[in-house]
Order: sequence, then structure tokens, then C-alpha cells
Amino acid sequence: MANTPRIPALNDGSTRAPRLECYITMGNVDTLPANSAGPVGDLPTKLAAIKAAGFSGIQGNDPKVCTALGMGCAGGDRYNVPAEVAPSVKKMKAEGYQCATVHVAWGHEDDAEVDALVREIVTVSAGEGFPIYIETHRATITQDTWRTIRMIERNPEVRLNADFSHWYTGLEMPYGDFAAKLDFLQPAFERVRFFHGRMGNSSHIQVPLAEPTMPAAVDHFKAMWTRSMAGFLNTAKPGDYLIFAPELLHPAINYARTFLNAEGVRVEESDRWLEAIRYAEIARTCFAAAQTQTSARQHASK
Repeated sequence: MANTPRIPALNDGSTRAPRLECYITMGNVDTLPANSAGPVGDLPTKLAAIKAAGFSGIQGNDPKVCTALGMGCAGGDRYNVPAEVAPSVKKMKAEGYQCATVHVAWGHEDDAEVDALVREIVTVSAGEGFPIYIETHRATITQDTWRTIRMIERNPEVRLNADFSHWYTGLEMPYGDFAAKLDFLQPAFERVRFFHGRMGNSSHIQVPLAEPTMPAAVDHFKAMWTRSMAGFLNTAKPGDYLIFAPELLHPAINYARTFLNAEGVRVEESDRWLEAIRYAEIARTCFAAAQTQTSARQHASK
């Protein structure tokens, strides 16, 4: 319907082909241990290093500093009731954020409560011209893939921030018919417009890429990311862009695992900065694959 509220796309106003932009969450950067190769110093110094590493923006604070350095800045928030949405969005928009990813409620809400929140998010996002992406996350309305797909059926204009690690580990996605699960989740993949890049295995939500259990998991995540990127490309217009932001978080909130080294000191098992750079490389290969698939389908339909 013509009057249906629609979450706006991220668009730079240009005639450029739809593209992938790699950002990084500051939760990935500001929490690095002293032995990391990652950026140190004040915010402008860190941002310069982030930009030099191939990231064109961040998710975090200080959009004005980012703008001055020619970088993008995404925000974030949590909404538990509909009344929280509009004030938050107006504030983030006024502060200069491009978009925001959000955790929505706690996962114990009935369908009517879910729909009231989701519809308010869509309506406010459309009215303010400010993209809001509901994150796939534990302890929120999207913690369950079944209810997420049902929510999408009732609210097809919703758009998502894909942090698939919560589903992959929390719902033990490799257990059973993984291909069938991908097909079931296609409506979600088609609505992804932002990514939090994190991979885990069937029992741990954040695991280094070199860990022996990870090759199969990496292939699974690449399949989900590529499907989502193809979903973006299928409807994208000139100037539209999709954000991929690694979000490898620190041990104090039970994400990065730690082990005792030879000196008996507890250390993180990988350098999350170097891992994030590798994640961006993987995301770019997935986007190239999605471009090839989309082009082939469009050619075949002519």
C-alpha cells in the first residue's frame, strides 16, 4: 500500500552502484588488551588507524568527530516500550548518527506487545527518515527464529541488524538440517541492512577463526551473510549501501574467551583487532559472491 510506513535505506544520494561499507563497533576497539595490534591513543588517533585499516566508519559515539574525518557513525539503543522509540530516534538523528541498531524488549512478550513495538519502530523510522534496524539477539523479541519469522510475516516492513551468532550458538543451528533452516530464514535474510560480524561454533558464541572447530562454522556464516547481501542487492537502488561491522567483544561481558599462557597469566585467545580485519575481508568476498548470484538471476530472468 502506498501509505505503508517504510524504513528508509541507507543512501548517500549518489548514482553509485549499491555497495558494502565496512564499519567496526567501538566495543571491538576500545576494549582491546595492551598486547593487541589495534589502535591506541585519543579518539581521532584511533579513528585514523581504523580508517587506514579499511573501515569507513564506526558504530559508537562521537558522530561529529567521525564526520570531520570523513567517516560514518552508527548509533544504538534498547527499546522496551513503544514510548521510548520516538525520543531516542529524534536524539540520535539530531546528534548526527546515520542509523541505529536496537535491542527490542526481552523475549517474554506476547505477539500483540511485539507488534506494538515493531510498528512504532517502523513508523518513527519512516517519519524521521532515520533507519532503525532490529538486532537478532538473545534476550530480545528476535531470540527465537520461529517467532522472528512470524513477526516478519505480520510486519513485513521491518529491517534487521544481523548478529547471527546468537541464533547459531543459542539455537544450535548446525544440529539438524542446516540447509532447511536457511530456507526457513529467507524472509529474515531478505531484510538485513546491517551486520554485527561475529562467528562462533555450536557451543561458544565468539571463537577465533583459526580454532579447529571453526571451518564448518565459517562456511555456515558465509552462507547466511551471502544470502542476506543478495537480499539487499535484490531491492537496492543507486547510492544504497549495506553496513558490515565486526563486533568482537571483551571477556568481562563473557564474549572473548581467555586462557592461561605459559607464564600463568590469563590472556585472550586471539587479537580481536586482527580478527576484525579478517572478518571485513570475508564480508567483502561474500558481497562479491552475492553480486555474482544476483547478476546471474537478473540475466536469467530476461
